[in-house]
Amino acid sequence: MLPAPLHIEVRRGAVAQLGALLADSRVATSGRVAVAVGPGQGDHIESLIAPTLGEAEVFRVADGSVEAAVSLGADLRKGAYEVVVGVGGGRTIDATKYGASLAGIPMVAVATNLSHDGICSPTASLVYDGGKGTFGVPMPLAILVDLDFVHSAPQALVRSGVGDVVSNLSAIQDWHLGNLERGEPIDGLACSMARTAAEALIGRVDSVESDDFLTVLAESLILSGMSMVIAGSSRPASGGDHEILHAVDQLFPGTSNHGELAGIGAAFCFFLREDAPRLAQVTDCLRRHELPVVPADIGLTGEQFAQAVVLAPATRPGRYTILEHLRLSESEIRDRVEDYVRAYGR
Repeated sequence: MLPAPLHIEVRRGAVAQLGALLADSRVATSGRVAVAVGPGQGDHIESLIAPTLGEAEVFRVADGSVEAAVSLGADLRKGAYEVVVGVGGGRTIDATKYGASLAGIPMVAVATNLSHDGICSPTASLVYDGGKGTFGVPMPLAILVDLDFVHSAPQALVRSGVGDVVSNLSAIQDWHLGNLERGEPIDGLACSMARTAAEALIGRVDSVESDDFLTVLAESLILSGMSMVIAGSSRPASGGDHEILHAVDQLFPGTSNHGELAGIGAAFCFFLREDAPRLAQVTDCLRRHELPVVPADIGLTGEQFAQAVVLAPATRPGRYTILEHLRLSESEIRDRVEDYVRAYGR
């Protein structure tokens, strides 16, 4: 049977209607529910859910760190809760996912932002002393996206979700390359889901001001996350593009957000493949949504970006992508980056 959440809904006012979802006996039977909210909008969210979830205990998640997630997990275990609802952006949802997994209870994700595909993915990206790590977790039991909150979020952050979804196209090509060159098993359904998510967005002419666009973006991010569940790994949504992303995070922390880096990584990987038609599609899409295309757009020099490309394969040992396939030397990488910047810089 295809693993999928029990309930997926994208609409305005979703946070205020949480009680209706939790009344579903498949989600919670005893009514013992915990709600985890982030520090930024915690008071507002708590006031919205109070009329329908007055008996639910609300926990504040300080940040997207392992420490915060472990602390939440300990609180959830002590309270013997049946389900925890994570309401917020990516950091709050990821911390809640991991806390729920430590407590051994299901989690409902209520997204108030659309910056990356972590809404539904079977992973949680958390910060710890040594940097940032990705941890395997169960997929959310149900998913709500509240468009009222998404509209009020910074547009640049919402637009970055486009970059994360579009990078699926690069990741899928890398997976096929691994299958061809290394005999790596490939899941056709997972590929189809990840590709469908990207193709649904890449040609649209509307943007984040539109409810219709945000609905498609939310559905694409969820579908991308489900493709990783089907695959049993991040393979359909993470290739050389994400290796570059993680390398930038390691070398130059705080440079940019996940989706923006994924978009640049995907564009550069298509440049390395010399796939001009797909590269034009990706760069046109990124520019249409005011997303960065070249290193200077995120404040990096060509030399710094080249350093990240050199490091990139080490961020995912064992994963075969266009970067591992070409095995370019440092000087060759610098040359390719210079060529890319020359061709696609503004």
